[in-house]
Amino acid sequence: MSSRLTPSPTPFSGGTRLDRDAEAVRVLLLDLDGVLVDTRPVMESAWHQVREEHDLDVPFEEYERHLGRPFADIMEQLGLVDVHDAIHQTYAKASTVASHLARQFDGIAEVLHAFGLADWRLGIVTSRPLDRATPLLAQRGVPFATVRTPNGIGRGKPTPDPILLALIDLGADPGDAVYVGDMAVDQEAALRAGVSYVHAAWGYGAPIAPAPVVAGSPKDLLRLMDTGPILEGSLV
Repeated sequence: MSSRLTPSPTPFSGGTRLDRDAEAVRVLLLDLDGVLVDTRPVMESAWHQVREEHDLDVPFEEYERHLGRPFADIMEQLGLVDVHDAIHQTYAKASTVASHLARQFDGIAEVLHAFGLADWRLGIVTSRPLDRATPLLAQRGVPFATVRTPNGIGRGKPTPDPILLALIDLGADPGDAVYVGDMAVDQEAALRAGVSYVHAAWGYGAPIAPAPVVAGSPKDLLRLMDTGPILEGSLV
């Protein structure tokens, strides 16, 4: 895909930019897996271990379809609620062992530092548990002002709870923020939270309707600094 921010062919809410106060808070919230870090090899390795230890006939591709949701929700989607605790224990241990397979997406660190220098407040909204998210975030060397995971209060994505809680942490309104995700649940959570959404095309999933703005590469996100938060489907 070309390196650009691609708008929806049908603008939403008139297709105009948000009117912004010159001193308004500017917030960039991001998903972790598939946006900051390529953890697919880690997840695939961990799920392979789960299949072996628990004699499951559930391919990784089926697990992957539900990425972005909290682990317990994925187990519910797969009909594995009764063995959730045992599977989670195996998966968590295997993920830790395979954590060295994770790789940062090219250019993302430089982009985040640029937003920080431009006085944007940075935050993470992820369905990865805190104990497994913290080491990955520490390696980024970026000062995230808030990190929301399923370990806290509220429901997980696709509900708006974690995004709204992150905004409360930062003292910001939905209109001040952009959420960058790569799965349908990310887009749904942003829509329900009233937050502008940008789909990371370098991630794992495809966007859903209404067609969002699409970033072809991490560096495309830099264009947001010229426009501020955007309305769903608007031109950048």
